[in-house]
Amino acid sequence: MIAEALQYLATSALTGSQHRRYIRYSVNLWSRASRCSKDWASHEANCKDAVRAAISGLSQRRTAVVLGSGLLKDVPIEDLAESFDTVVLVDLVHLVSVRLRLKGKRYRNVRLIERDLSGYDDLKAGRDPEPFGFLRGVPYLDFVVSANLLSQIGRGVKRQFETEVSSGMPADSVERLISAHLQGLADLPCRTCLVTDISYAVIDRTGKVHEEADLLHGVAPPEAKARWDWPVAPLGEESRDYQIVHKVIAAW
Repeated sequence: MIAEALQYLATSALTGSQHRRYIRYSVNLWSRASRCSKDWASHEANCKDAVRAAISGLSQRRTAVVLGSGLLKDVPIEDLAESFDTVVLVDLVHLVSVRLRLKGKRYRNVRLIERDLSGYDDLKAGRDPEPFGFLRGVPYLDFVVSANLLSQIGRGVKRQFETEVSSGMPADSVERLISAHLQGLADLPCRTCLVTDISYAVIDRTGKVHEEADLLHGVAPPEAKARWDWPVAPLGEESRDYQIVHKVIAAW
C-alpha cells in the first residue's frame, strides 16, 4: 500500500488536473501487473512480438505513436526508440515509474502526451467522434499502434455513460466510440497495429465457463493475424476458485 500511495502522489504532481481522477486506475493496474507478472509474461511478449512484426519491412521510420502506452510492459519501447526518429506515447496518465524508466534509459527521442483517446467529449457535444484527429498534426507519421486500449475505452465509456444519466449521450455511445477507434486506425495514412482484448470468460478450477462477455459490444474487429489468451485475473487474484481469461487479437 505504501508503494501504491507513493506512486499516486508522485504521479499526481506530474499530471494535468483534468486527468488526475484516472491515476488510481493506472496505479491499480501497475499493482496487479506486479502481482501477476508470471501469468502476464506470455501476453506481454505476444504484444511486443505483434508490434515488431507490424514494423518489419517498414521503409520509413520517422515518427511512431503508441496509443494507450500505459505501463509500457506490452510495448517494445526499446525497439521503437532505436528504430524511429521520434516516438510519441499517448495516454490519460503516465505513471512516475514509467517516466523514471524512460529517463533512466535516456530515450531523448521519446515524447509523452496526456490525452483522452475515447472521443467521448465529441459525442457528448453532438459531433462525430474523431479520436485520432490530433494525429494530423504529427509530422512524418509512419506507424501507429493501439496497445490494449480499445476494450478499456468501451469499459470507461460505459461506466461514464451510466453515471451521467442526464448527459444526453446516445444510447449506442459505446458501440459508436469503439467503431470510431477502429475506423480511425483504418483511415490513418501509415502502417498501423491493433492489439486488443475482445472478450472475457470467468472459468472455475475444472475449466467450466460461468460467464462470458464481448468486450467490443458487437463491433467486429479487423481480421486477426495473431490470437492468444490473457489470464487477467489468475486463480487467487480475485478468487481462489475462479479465473478471468481475456481473448486477445493483434491485427496489422
